[in-house]
Amino acid sequence: MEPLRKGGLVARLAAGRSDMGRVMALRAACFPRTGGVEEDAQDALSAHVLVEGDGGLLAYFRVMLFGWGAGLAQGYAARFYDLGPLSGYARPIAEIGRFCVAPGGVHPDVLRLAWGAMTRLVDEGQAGLLVGCSSFRGAGWEAHRAGLSLLAAEFLGPADHRPGRKASEVVEYPALVGPVEDRRAALAGLPPLLRTYLGMGGWVSDHAVVDRELDTLHVFTCVEVDRVPAARAASLRAVAG
Repeated sequence: MEPLRKGGLVARLAAGRSDMGRVMALRAACFPRTGGVEEDAQDALSAHVLVEGDGGLLAYFRVMLFGWGAGLAQGYAARFYDLGPLSGYARPIAEIGRFCVAPGGVHPDVLRLAWGAMTRLVDEGQAGLLVGCSSFRGAGWEAHRAGLSLLAAEFLGPADHRPGRKASEVVEYPALVGPVEDRRAALAGLPPLLRTYLGMGGWVSDHAVVDRELDTLHVFTCVEVDRVPAARAASLRAVAG
């Protein structure tokens, strides 16, 4: 991917140990662990995208591109979900992970450039699906009841594509959360990244996974590229160039 520029910002691929050292420092700050190190086996399979401004790292994400559905077994989501239902998918699949923004660095142009870079990588790879794990901060599902109720009511994926259970601790949230009482409040209770995926026509798994190491609760998330609303797709591709 060639670098993308907007004003004083640039989105580019990581190059070398110096870049990866900065990446790991940001990831460690944004995804604090109860033990272990931030680097994992998926890093070697990924393209690492940095968004920089004034010499600082403002945002980051990684992309793993799998040429067929069965390749998803090598990805991060496969640690927690049985992705067999997607194994027969015939087009490339892009798995997005570790999307994070530097503390105090949230700015619309930073996020636009990050999404533009993601769009370019997805289009260059001819991916048909965009998948990943969308995390709520805090492993207890009760704190996320409103957001989960909205997911259960409106955003569950098709039954023949939803991943199966694999993790040791899961939450069967559709049976627990009750009805949506205030849709606006429920939408506000979703993680910002998940809201973006859902705005692109995305869907989620019918169970959540508890990650005690990161103190998060996450759902498998999938966006079918061909079903992204036309206006959103045009906006993303305008940034992607």
